[in-house]
Amino acid sequence: PTPTPTPTPPSSSSGLPKHAVTGYWQDFCNGAAVQKLSDVNSQYDLIAVAFANSTSTPGAVDFSLDPCLNYSDAQFKSDIKAAQAAGKKVIISVGGQNGTISVSDSASATNFANSVFTLMQNYGFDGVDIDLENGLNPTYMSQALHALSAKAGPGLIITMAPQTIDMLSPSSDYFATALNIKDILTVVNTQFYNSGSMNGCDGNVYSEGSVDFLTALACTQLQGGLDPSQVGIGVPASSSAAGSGYVSPTVVNNALDCLTQGTGCGSFKPPRTWPTLRGAMTWSTNWDASAGNSFANDVGTHVHALP
Repeated sequence: PTPTPTPTPPSSSSGLPKHAVTGYWQDFCNGAAVQKLSDVNSQYDLIAVAFANSTSTPGAVDFSLDPCLNYSDAQFKSDIKAAQAAGKKVIISVGGQNGTISVSDSASATNFANSVFTLMQNYGFDGVDIDLENGLNPTYMSQALHALSAKAGPGLIITMAPQTIDMLSPSSDYFATALNIKDILTVVNTQFYNSGSMNGCDGNVYSEGSVDFLTALACTQLQGGLDPSQVGIGVPASSSAAGSGYVSPTVVNNALDCLTQGTGCGSFKPPRTWPTLRGAMTWSTNWDASAGNSFANDVGTHVHALP
């Protein structure tokens, strides 16, 4: 008999493992450990370089290393190649708390796609992370990312790191964008922090900093149309890394087990399990290093051991 073909998950060409760990690497100095890419813990599969900056051209972005890092362009590019040779992916993150990139019409969508592709060619980035905390336009951001995909080809990695409030309903701008680009989207690692209490997928209110918050809010995305391989849990690496919402690695691991296997849950029990859940993200590799790499060592090891 002919074996039934296994359905291919949307992000199968990304080159990432089934369960992956994402870490943001800081291109600025703020009291966290200053790192070169070569210093990033080996548990991270996907390193998001934070951040690209807006330019005077609407929608366009550029990138330059902060002088505080004492890091040359040549060494940075060499370290990207070395990370990739070790099986890692390195992408450029657009936005952040201070990012004011606006993609609100076809012209700015084209500028965005062209400028990100230029950065990919110049530095060797594998793709882009969308971390626009001041809002986005689903129509034109989706257009920009599809245009980028057409330029970069099937290996392009596209990730998103929306704030919790941006992923409560498939009709919200961020969630709508993720669904619009489901055919090319790698993973959405929602920031389950700095948010206060939120409604979970069962309609109940959960307070951040708990296993229930992580599972009940991830459930909304898992039920809302994203492939489980496109959903990850984003948490701070330490209490210094965010204003609120830090949870210990044990809590993150319990949430991962709850969502993938139905064990380790709190009071919220998901209606089903999602064994192909992508994994976890942290802000940032620098804050993690300052805290003894507890996220990489505990959560990273756990993610990679998920069946």
